[in-house]
Amino acid sequence: TDSLNKHAEILNKLDIDELHYTSGNGTDFRVKKHPEAEFSSAEMKMKNGHICFANMPSEELFTLPLKDSANGIVYATKPLSYNGNLIENFSVRFENGKAVEVKAEKGIEHLEEMIRMDEGSAYLGEIALVPYDSPINQIGSLFYNTLFDENASCHIALGDGVADTIKGYENYSKDELKEMGCNDSMIHVDFMVGDKDTRIEATTKDGKTVTLFENGLW
Repeated sequence: TDSLNKHAEILNKLDIDELHYTSGNGTDFRVKKHPEAEFSSAEMKMKNGHICFANMPSEELFTLPLKDSANGIVYATKPLSYNGNLIENFSVRFENGKAVEVKAEKGIEHLEEMIRMDEGSAYLGEIALVPYDSPINQIGSLFYNTLFDENASCHIALGDGVADTIKGYENYSKDELKEMGCNDSMIHVDFMVGDKDTRIEATTKDGKTVTLFENGLW
């Protein structure tokens, strides 16, 4: 946790505006970080002041994307277990934040059902950075449980936004958070997009370009 928190501190000092993901599998995807959100580890402070861990083990640093900012295509790098069904070898194409096209070799009907669940289910609620050499990934197993599987590589989530990454989120109502660009949905489904050749470049608010990931690693 200490190592993750140090990485989060570095990322937050960069004042990132946008992330650009590319991989040899065809992923070419841009998404803006919510301007009021920070990168966070699974160690979180709740509204009542208590410290909790969102999941264990954890290898991720995650933050809130701006709802209408995702553009491009991402290819999943691991199967997704959704409601007991496997979705395999799939891709999602975004325009102005919304998933407008999905493809899959297996389980496409479940993917289509997911993005039609409600008004916010086709938009992103989380972006998370995980190095490809994560111990979870090195095990080489699919756990069929997102709380474990998401720690294998970089991932993004369709659905409800991780509002608690917004500074002072406890002072806002749910409606205020929605107005601020935090997605709202009944689902929150993570899927893996990081690969051994994934490159992620960050554009900072002052226009600088910083490489965060090269060949799937920090």
